[in-house]
Amino acid sequence: MKHAAAIAVTGLGLVTAAGVGARDTWERLCAGAPTAALDPDLAGLPVPFACRVPQAALRAAAPGPAWRTDPFIRFAVAAAREAVADAGLDHGSWDGPRVAVVIGVGSASHDLTPRASAALAAHHYAAIPPTLVARSAPNMAAGYVGMALGAEGPTLCTSTACASGTTAIGTAALLLRAGMCDIAVAGGSEGAGRVTSAAFWRMGALSTRTHDPLGASRPFDADRDGFVLGEGAGVLVLERAADARARRARPHALLTGYGASGDAHHATAPHPEGAGVQRALRCAIADAGLSPEDIDHVNAHATATTLNDRVEAQALRAVFGTPPPVTATKSVLGHSLGAAGAIEAVVSALTLRHQLIHPTANLHRLDDAIDLDVVTKEPRAARVRAMVTTSCGFGGQNAALVLQEC
Repeated sequence: MKHAAAIAVTGLGLVTAAGVGARDTWERLCAGAPTAALDPDLAGLPVPFACRVPQAALRAAAPGPAWRTDPFIRFAVAAAREAVADAGLDHGSWDGPRVAVVIGVGSASHDLTPRASAALAAHHYAAIPPTLVARSAPNMAAGYVGMALGAEGPTLCTSTACASGTTAIGTAALLLRAGMCDIAVAGGSEGAGRVTSAAFWRMGALSTRTHDPLGASRPFDADRDGFVLGEGAGVLVLERAADARARRARPHALLTGYGASGDAHHATAPHPEGAGVQRALRCAIADAGLSPEDIDHVNAHATATTLNDRVEAQALRAVFGTPPPVTATKSVLGHSLGAAGAIEAVVSALTLRHQLIHPTANLHRLDDAIDLDVVTKEPRAARVRAMVTTSCGFGGQNAALVLQEC
């Protein structure tokens, strides 16, 4: 994706624990104020806290049949509507067959799994919700976004675990370059719930800092003990840069590079040297027609798990030598799994627009094994012409995007 074939990011939408709308999330990130809190829905579980989306704001942004859609669908619809409005597009009059939707989702929603499992165990099959399949299948986020917006072009779901949102954005860019659509609504969405929380706790992946939820998500910090579960959606409107110029749109940023790789190593552990992440980064930077020296900032995957943070830091040093300033969005918003990469792509576009790097919250003592310039304590004004954002998923699936200023 050389610069001449760049994709314009003309619209942004966010649904996170910081609020519904990109502005609320950006302000919370710049304040470095974590969103983790005790959650009544998780009461009684080993980890009863998470970063959850405020429901009242979501109902206002995505009114409709909540009884037959799981939250990850409503997150995606709300973020997509914001992104399309931000792009200055009217979905009531656009050429629907030329509009693609690509939404990454990490796994099937488990909102009604306990209820369905109880009904199965009791042989009360009629108690299984008839909406169970259509409300929980990962592809339904893209399906509902397409229905909400009248988007009749390619409608896809990418599922690469915690890289799903990044993969979706890269896939959408490829669709645009191939001429398969003129507009792409792309991003990621994921909901959190009791099954997800219990499952990640059982793996040993979650922070158990139950006495201090606000201080629990601490990427790169020496005292980190796992990630904090988050949820939400990030959506971008993408157009070929020439098309955006023709309609006098004002892009937030240019998407100029995409790279993807597989570790081929382990189901849940990253390659010990981060070889897959390195390949994704190098591929994305080369795709943009740049060299590592041209990159001014990294929005890192940075989950706050001991192994992953160290491996990612090692990969960044291997690619960049001396890496540019790094930040970790998950320190404020938690880890929203398949949505995380898309949320961080939206944050990256905002970083380029504001020329400001938000701080990494809860970083008080950098891990001795990590040699990075991590922005912490307060936002850092910086000249950011080009930046990368990275995502890594179980199964060794990695993805990276390069975004540049317009």
